[in-house]
Amino acid sequence: MTTVFYDEQGRPEPPAAAGEAATLLGFLDFLRASLEWKCSGLDTEALHRRLPGHPSEMTLGGMLKHLAFVEFWWFEAVALGEPTSEPWVSADWDADPDWDWHSAAQDSADDLRAVWSDQVARSRQTVVDLLAGADDDGAAALARTHRIREGRDPVSLRWILTHMIEEYGRHCGHADLLREAVDGQTGE
Repeated sequence: MTTVFYDEQGRPEPPAAAGEAATLLGFLDFLRASLEWKCSGLDTEALHRRLPGHPSEMTLGGMLKHLAFVEFWWFEAVALGEPTSEPWVSADWDADPDWDWHSAAQDSADDLRAVWSDQVARSRQTVVDLLAGADDDGAAALARTHRIREGRDPVSLRWILTHMIEEYGRHCGHADLLREAVDGQTGE
């Protein structure tokens, strides 16, 4: 059993020497915890605040909802092959392709945190289920491909996890700037 170490912000440190699946999941969980840290302690108004003097509509609340949708898309809709959860399946994406970002402006801080954390929990369970019973450190499950949609090449679970690390890494950089603009909090 590998011991998990936590940093001063309570983020689980990725394992220093583990198999591929554990390493990928370790980095993804570290980045998820980084986003959670950047959004912690903020009220609804603060989560809705934009960068002052900047044309971007990006907010920390929008980021929480967007990353909840990204979790839904890659783990539920693609890896499981069946979109099943709300609010995603009934959103009018044709009317607003950025519905996840825009609709966050009507959500409370508690609702934004809940939609994100609930979706992360479903994503974690999906990965556990996909890796269950693997006697090869998850190599076969990581290599198994999942169909995205017509006209696109299928992607492996390995690709999905790597993409999610990239997605969170990019948005955690945005979250650093947004959080500093809200209350001056800085950090990695």
